[in-house]
Amino acid sequence: MSSSLSARRSRLAAALALDDALLVVGAGHPVALPEGSDQTYPFRSHAEYFHLTDRECAGGVVVFDPRDGVETGWVSFVPAVTEAERVWEGRRQTEGTDLNALAGWLEARRGRPIAGLGAPPVDLAIDGALSARIREAFSHARRVKDEGEIARIRAAAAATAAGFATLAPLIRPGQSERALQIELEAGFFRAGASRPGYGTIIGSGPNSAVLHFEPSERRLRDGEFVLVDAGAEIDRYMADVTRTYVAGTPSGFQRDLYDVVLGAEERAIARCVPGAEWKALHLATAVDLVSGLVSLGVMRGQPESLVEQEAHTLFFPHGVGHMVGLGVRDGSGLQPGRLKDPRPSLRTLRMDLPLAAGYVVTIEPGLYFIPPLLTDPARRERFQACVNWPLVDQHLATGGVRIEDNILVTSGSPENLTRAIPKRW
Repeated sequence: MSSSLSARRSRLAAALALDDALLVVGAGHPVALPEGSDQTYPFRSHAEYFHLTDRECAGGVVVFDPRDGVETGWVSFVPAVTEAERVWEGRRQTEGTDLNALAGWLEARRGRPIAGLGAPPVDLAIDGALSARIREAFSHARRVKDEGEIARIRAAAAATAAGFATLAPLIRPGQSERALQIELEAGFFRAGASRPGYGTIIGSGPNSAVLHFEPSERRLRDGEFVLVDAGAEIDRYMADVTRTYVAGTPSGFQRDLYDVVLGAEERAIARCVPGAEWKALHLATAVDLVSGLVSLGVMRGQPESLVEQEAHTLFFPHGVGHMVGLGVRDGSGLQPGRLKDPRPSLRTLRMDLPLAAGYVVTIEPGLYFIPPLLTDPARRERFQACVNWPLVDQHLATGGVRIEDNILVTSGSPENLTRAIPKRW
């Protein structure tokens, strides 16, 4: 086991406050495809298991007994590789203690409460309330990325930059969204990526206003926005980047809208310092975006008041970002002890916590012309005085702009891990 993994386990053991309880973390098992083809969905160990082992191991279980010490109390149990797995898959035995010995380990500790994380064995008597408390502490503790994790995110960011460098010259009228996806992801792989970190999003024209649009065969037209949200994954750690381009020559309105989003993104990045409250950062970014829309004549009124009225959600319906690392929203959620803010405008905000050094977050403001929102009669009535509706109607097919970078919070100025991917046309 590497020294960095040992240090990670020790740090987590100290943070979990298990007292005399046992910790059992399971990797999970492959899920069979439904058509009886003797195939499974691609297997990925549960993130909580992977964080403690740095490996994929179907059926693996890692346990911890605090009585045995923060460094020596960990045992990794792994299933024995079968002959069929060796023959058909070329699988090799994973290092660790035979999974059959888990029952004896547990029997020797009979009567003690068990916290189960990941996908623990189904036959264990898991303490649900204890597990929920430990999961909250575990999730919070692993928000701070260690040096090894940051190195993997940097590598994923570099592979992502290579893919976007391949993509950018290809964005022109006549190309299809699907063709762009193929070249982008090929660029990731050529630069060392294991896989795309999540389903690649590429939307052109009106599709650029669909927040999670799956690339289609639609071909780009001259003067259209092309929104690309994608990231490479290396050893389970990933980047998450969005850039918005124009196929051909942008209009003045498109340039102005893009500049509003870019300015808001750059100001939000500068706010990513230790102690900054994520919710306050989100709302400040919403004010910046609304200020831009007021200057463009799209909205009317004082920006702070418009955000208080939740009018910004017409054009900025999502949160300003989330955590990223071991998963596309790794570690997002609430600060321990906090409750979800009930305001409707914050229902899509993925975090409510103060930032700390070692956190890696996305900053991804956006402005969109989304017909289902902007043609809704109830919204039009509610925000009648807040919006220049005739101008909005002229731009219903404009699509949208999102710009997203991955930011490492440090003890000093924030570091943009994806700064190598150009944002200016």
